[in-house]
Amino acid sequence: MDPVRNPFAPGAGQRPPELAGRDRELDAFEVVLERVARGRPERSLVLTGLRGVGKTVLLGELRSMALRRGWGAGKVEARPEAGLRRPLSAALHRAIRDLAVRHRAPDRVEQVLAVLKAFALKANPDGAKLRDRWQPGIDVPAAQGRADSGDIEIDLVELFTEVAELAADVGAGIALLIDEMQDVPTEDVSALCAACHELSQSGAPLVVVGAGLPHLPAVLSASKSYSERLFRYVRIDRLDRSDADRAVLAPIEREEAEITPDALDALFTISGGYPYFVQSYGKATWDAAVRSEISAEDVRLAAPEAESELAVGFFGSRYERATPAEREYLRAMAELVEGRDEPAPTASIAQYLERRPSSLSPARDSLIKKGLVYSGERGLIAFTVPHFGRYLLTQD
Repeated sequence: MDPVRNPFAPGAGQRPPELAGRDRELDAFEVVLERVARGRPERSLVLTGLRGVGKTVLLGELRSMALRRGWGAGKVEARPEAGLRRPLSAALHRAIRDLAVRHRAPDRVEQVLAVLKAFALKANPDGAKLRDRWQPGIDVPAAQGRADSGDIEIDLVELFTEVAELAADVGAGIALLIDEMQDVPTEDVSALCAACHELSQSGAPLVVVGAGLPHLPAVLSASKSYSERLFRYVRIDRLDRSDADRAVLAPIEREEAEITPDALDALFTISGGYPYFVQSYGKATWDAAVRSEISAEDVRLAAPEAESELAVGFFGSRYERATPAEREYLRAMAELVEGRDEPAPTASIAQYLERRPSSLSPARDSLIKKGLVYSGERGLIAFTVPHFGRYLLTQD
């Protein structure tokens, strides 16, 4: 096989494996766009799932769908301990620019940009020196008395209203996509829910699409009790067998190559159907194959290379972020579930380590903040990364 034409390499295929089997989600978003465009109320969307199931790639495709509809679209990647004002301002600035080329009243666009700038400037701490103040790069004077109160809940409602009205002027909408949504600070999550609630009541053409780890619904619910009514929650999981096979077959057939049924069996077994692993093992197998028909033996020979790359780039990069105490906790989890992708009882972890449960809380809470584990329900803890337990059991 020609490694230069490896169809499993990032960016090589027309549709990466992360999007195989996501037709249901794409169709659902198409319905959202259509309903909002017709002025009908529609809930915003929240995608949840483990790492490696393709949430970020799916968000990118949803953004492209909105743009093809003539919408304004902006994407934010939330970061722990970082406020939402700055990245949200940049995302909405991009969305407004998408709409500005179609708007017939430049003055109206500038009015909205002035409100956005007023909102953005409140990201600067009070009393900050001029040289230390962040400038959002919006070339109009900031508005006064609109989205500049300093209370992000009030300001976000006013900003969303202005931006949505601008979109309505051109018969379009705004899609705001937020990745790693579980990392949005508590105050900002509350403000975001309040703004979505306010706009849903008025039928304004603005939708939020969030993506995050499996405990994101609990984060939203803890922020606002009515969040369950605001969002439609969609669980993004590993691919079933038919979709996993399609993710492998489609790029291979585009390159006019073939793969045996036994090789498909082997790839599904070793990848577990997780899109990131399908791509990783598929890439390594393509590089290892010497004939145009890929065999199960090619998969077997390629597996160590794929696992070596995963150990460094996927598992290792996350494991390195953990402190010694946190690694001890992670290893105990892996031992208790015997490397399976299953939750472990926190009480059993304490018993295994012969420690009081309260003494392990700092390590557990830090691991949750770092996005390495999550608690789907009280008393249970699980890895956010598929096969992470299996990887940990191979580490000395």
